[in-house]
Amino acid sequence: MAILAPVAWRTPPVHYGAWETVAGNIAEGLVARGWEVTLFATANSITTARLHAVVEYGYEEDREIDPKVAEYRHLPEVFEHADQFDLIHSHYDFMALSFSRLVTTPILTTIHGFSSPKIMPIYKKYRDSNFVSISDSDRCDELNYLATVYNGIDLTLYPFHETGGEDLVFLGRIHPDKGVHLAIDVAHACGRHLIIAGIIQDESYFQNQIEPHIDGRNVSFIGSVDIEGKKQLFARASALLHLNTIPERFGLILAEANAAGLPVIAADLGSCREVIEHEVTGFLVADIPEAVAAVNRISEIDRRACRRRVEERFTIETMVKGYEAVYAKILNQPE
Repeated sequence: MAILAPVAWRTPPVHYGAWETVAGNIAEGLVARGWEVTLFATANSITTARLHAVVEYGYEEDREIDPKVAEYRHLPEVFEHADQFDLIHSHYDFMALSFSRLVTTPILTTIHGFSSPKIMPIYKKYRDSNFVSISDSDRCDELNYLATVYNGIDLTLYPFHETGGEDLVFLGRIHPDKGVHLAIDVAHACGRHLIIAGIIQDESYFQNQIEPHIDGRNVSFIGSVDIEGKKQLFARASALLHLNTIPERFGLILAEANAAGLPVIAADLGSCREVIEHEVTGFLVADIPEAVAAVNRISEIDRRACRRRVEERFTIETMVKGYEAVYAKILNQPE
């Protein structure tokens, strides 16, 4: 089995990098269940699988690296060694599909999201390939989906907290799509302190709509955080605000927060309804007034129910079992 991870970041990433996180979790889960796995990722990646690497660092970690050069050094490697594997599991978006008909080894592509309508012609050209969606809401009707397999997280990284503090937190990309400005509006309306953590992906948005509100008292910005930083935020927070302005594809941070027992207030767009159970592990809202009302109802959420839902649906083991069933279909083996 070959797992093809992106090379924007290390696998698993130190800070941001959801696709690399999932690719790494699948590799680790498969190895734990006795599979022979080769992970194609950056050379500084950490894995119990066999690591195959030609790119030293992620191109987002070292801006001296040309992204396209890194990608096209990395991508052909798995296909040049395709005859060594029974199956290639790609997490490389549409680009890897361009190589798929050049080899006889079966290929499965997990679609982590359609980043732009402009990439759809590639997916449609290879519509008969094997695809998995990460949520039922994030699908294209024209593609050959074998299943939906929800992303799984390592529960040992997110200890459960019976209680939290009063802060509201936002964790994610600083980009209009993620609704950071809406989280600020909600925090102001509630009179709660908001802590913002994440990489700045849209500098203009940050400077014009986020930075003017940062005063260290009502709104704080702490930049990107690692897993330890996440754990500290989860421990001190009353809720995670995830007021995305476009349909969510999965929302790994939703599962991570719930795993720690932290309720989530999320926009009812895309997969949020699949990850968050309304009024059980958080609240699904349509606008700022509903989000403000949800903040005032946080005490109604049983933190143990948040943890329990993740244990049942969003663990590495559950995810890997789902993929094993898909692999069996492709390889014509009994599940």
